Amino acid sequence: MSGVVVCHGSAAVRERLVVTAVGVPTLGPVRAASTVDELLSLARRMPPTLVLLDAHLPAPGSIEAIRRLRAVAPSAAVVLLAAPDDAVALDRALALGARGFLAPDVGRPEMSAVAAHVLASPVLPGLRATAVEVPHPVPPAEQGESVAVAVAERTDEAAPALPHIAPLTKREVEVLVGMSYGRSNAQIGAELFLSEDTVKTHARRLFRKLGAKDRAQAVAIGLRRGLIR
Repeated sequence: MSGVVVCHGSAAVRERLVVTAVGVPTLGPVRAASTVDELLSLARRMPPTLVLLDAHLPAPGSIEAIRRLRAVAPSAAVVLLAAPDDAVALDRALALGARGFLAPDVGRPEMSAVAAHVLASPVLPGLRATAVEVPHPVPPAEQGESVAVAVAERTDEAAPALPHIAPLTKREVEVLVGMSYGRSNAQIGAELFLSEDTVKTHARRLFRKLGAKDRAQAVAIGLRRGLIR
């Protein structure tokens, strides 16, 4: 294997993750990057098998990093370093092919479990990402704990047709794009030269059209339907 690349914007977190990954025999060699450019440079020299990617990298950001990495190392499995409640980041990353997520303070047992699961199930045509519970390989006294990670699951049945929705206006799509990057209503309004109240109105309308309860669900639906990328 070509090892793992840990890409995180925090030097302290990055160094700790490298030390953790070095202790997992199946993950060697372990390399580190602090930016998207460094990640891509490493991937060009030696395409990694696994990339542990900070969900909140500085611009161009983790979503763009996944897009660019796909062109350089299409077979690399990407696991996002994010909190489980970081819904927008996770939805976007999973839609772009990330295999799941780990908390940035992940320990060696969890990393070992994720490595075993993710690397044993490469993404192939006809597979989709789904969340599962992976048991920790820990002592009996601590058994029962688990770590959430998205892995590939084969689906032999045709995907059900998506229900029809009313088309979004150009402005509603622009608002949805802003949401997909985690921007607030005020930030979206500033970019589109709209008042915050007007952005809220567009948001309510696009939620209704998409059948979404909140921003995260709207972004996930928009990604699945190709309304945003």
